[in-house]
Amino acid sequence: MTTTLAAAPAAAVTKRRLNLISLALVLGVSTTLLDTTIVNIALDHLHTVFRASVTQTQWVATGYLLAFVSVIPASGWVSERFGARNAWLFAVGTFLVGSVLCGIAGSLPALIVFRVLQGAGGGMVMPITISILTRAAGPERIDHAMVAVGVPGLLGPILGSVLGGAILQSLSWHWLFFVNVPICLAALVLGPILLPATAGQRGHRLDVLGFLLLTPGVVAIAYGISQAPGPDGFAAVDAWLALAAGAALLAAFALHSLRSRRATLIDVRVFARRGFGLGSIVTFVGGFSIYALMFLLPLFYQQIRGESVLNTGLLLVPQGLGTMTFFLLARTFVARFDGRLVIAAGVLLSMLGIVPFALADAHGGPALLLAAEFVQGLGFGLTTFPVMTLAFASLTHDEAPRGSAAFSIVQRVGAPFGVAVIAVILQSRLGASDGLTAFSGAFWWAFGLSAIPLLLAAFIPAKRRT
Repeated sequence: MTTTLAAAPAAAVTKRRLNLISLALVLGVSTTLLDTTIVNIALDHLHTVFRASVTQTQWVATGYLLAFVSVIPASGWVSERFGARNAWLFAVGTFLVGSVLCGIAGSLPALIVFRVLQGAGGGMVMPITISILTRAAGPERIDHAMVAVGVPGLLGPILGSVLGGAILQSLSWHWLFFVNVPICLAALVLGPILLPATAGQRGHRLDVLGFLLLTPGVVAIAYGISQAPGPDGFAAVDAWLALAAGAALLAAFALHSLRSRRATLIDVRVFARRGFGLGSIVTFVGGFSIYALMFLLPLFYQQIRGESVLNTGLLLVPQGLGTMTFFLLARTFVARFDGRLVIAAGVLLSMLGIVPFALADAHGGPALLLAAEFVQGLGFGLTTFPVMTLAFASLTHDEAPRGSAAFSIVQRVGAPFGVAVIAVILQSRLGASDGLTAFSGAFWWAFGLSAIPLLLAAFIPAKRRT
């Protein structure tokens, strides 16, 4: 019989203490998530500054992504071996060092190398954060823990656009990275004070074979996805070959995990649990809607409506307000309802928020579009929150570190995959029609693909959330 988090060792803390733990962890998580959008929005500017090609400059983003996902598989083992607090502080410290070095980089190759270091630190922060929170919160307050993770994840891309645009307009590009320094320093000061100390397990051996299979597999998948938005889409050799190699390595790891008598980097059996498995699938396909919209909307405002980078960031604020409205005002209320209904309502709201953009023209109707963004943000919260709660409630206390790593892999692969699919659709339509028609078609595709979680919601356990 599977033991759930309810049977975990007594590690519960007071509500005040849990809030303080969440505060320290959110500081570390928010800066790693903000940094992705802040830098991505500045790629065109960096390409001009360094007088490099677009392809070369793109490695500022790609290098960070590949390093980010490469460390996630081992984050669970690192957390267990050296203690979760020590591992988290090391990850944030590495990200801080990478940020400073990026800020003083004098050439594009140096910036790319330092972005890889930055990504290596950032990739470990989220799974270790989830592990610490789920253990500290216990089963009764798992929903509270998910708020501390969900809010930065949904607001990071939106706030990053605003902050990145403001920095480029009023400061130099160096501050795209220096802005991380005070936040990371605050996290490193508060971490040793607020985070629970956990002893490392000295005899805990690394699953070397699993590491050699899983890490390159995840990196290959991420690289293949990053190449798909090019002219040839998924038919590009760099895309399909990397995806095929990654899939083969992941299949080999799954077989290794099932057959091994020792603990592997990730126990793939957790995906067979209804809660964790369904939560992971819904999270993966969420890339077609949540993250695809975060990709489409800035392009729509800039390419179709001619908005500046800063104005585009400000126009995206209602989406963040919708998400915050859910977490601050509606979360407690919807917790009384069946999780299936909450997720279904969130999906429907997200789909409803896409329609005005699919029907929009190049001018007029700004109020309707801003209202649609608010509805989207509300839907994102309604969908993401119960799904993450569902997934992590099915993990035992001891499974939290490696389960968090497994979920983070799904999240970090699913998000760019959904974006890549929509990007390929947009690219193909831009070559066959005018810009407005191409974006309208891409929004309709996002609308249709957003319905997938609606179908999956019917299979979620009918347990009432309290």
